[in-house]
Amino acid sequence: MSTMMKVSEFVSRLGDSCKAVAKIVLLSRRATAPRRCEKKSDKVVILANGPSLKTTIEQYGAKLLELPTVAVNFMANTPQFAELRPDYYVLADPHFFRGTENENVASLWKALATVGWRMTLCVPASELARSRDLLARFGNGKSPELQLATFNFVGIEGFDWLENMAYSSGRAMPRPRNVLIPAIMTAMAAGYREIYLTGADHSWLETIRVTDANNVVSVQPHFYADSKTELKRSETEYRGYRLHDILKSFYTAFRSYHRLARYAATRNVSIYNATPSSYIDAFPRRGL
Repeated sequence: MSTMMKVSEFVSRLGDSCKAVAKIVLLSRRATAPRRCEKKSDKVVILANGPSLKTTIEQYGAKLLELPTVAVNFMANTPQFAELRPDYYVLADPHFFRGTENENVASLWKALATVGWRMTLCVPASELARSRDLLARFGNGKSPELQLATFNFVGIEGFDWLENMAYSSGRAMPRPRNVLIPAIMTAMAAGYREIYLTGADHSWLETIRVTDANNVVSVQPHFYADSKTELKRSETEYRGYRLHDILKSFYTAFRSYHRLARYAATRNVSIYNATPSSYIDAFPRRGL
């Protein structure tokens, strides 16, 4: 690498680091790491909601009951939620905390608030008070065996040493485009040494198209069938974005996985991608 390129990279990292410090100071709050569940294992499986998860559950359902698991997003609205009884549940998107007029979001909170087994719900620290209110509202006064843990949904980049310090303290994480980054960080915070990713297809490039009206549409499939309401919301959410903006967000997601892989190596944590045909290229592949 030439001296000019080294200087340019240093200046870029310096700028990112200054932004990172500012974000941490302004946005980060005290986070509470989740506790280890009762299952005696250093392995944990993250159940992302990509279409391949259906096949994974069919093939490895019994094994998933034996290992600690992390569910995300709308899985609580599916029959598989009660069947697999995940030990952790991660929500990150602001829509889950402010969109309760949506029938799918309301159903989600009702399922979480009345869960019948011991589970830890992990939410952004900034949404802790709202989460407690929603659990109380949809739980109808019941006392489910549900614990709350928090993380800082604050994405940063910078010098490696700064990233390591911010990530290990729970003050920040790699820039999160979706819930998988906080789910992995949650698993690491709970002390698991081997993290397996399932349902992490990330085949977004196959779903994107531009209509004759120059509207960008990207309907991302899940292992369950999305309702018409959710499909309409997703289509509306993309309206107004340009193709280069969406592709840039894809770039951010895949880049963040590489930053996360670098950090995990410093913690002696192994992250394995157990998702068939996944687009994520940051983690070694290993089946369950």
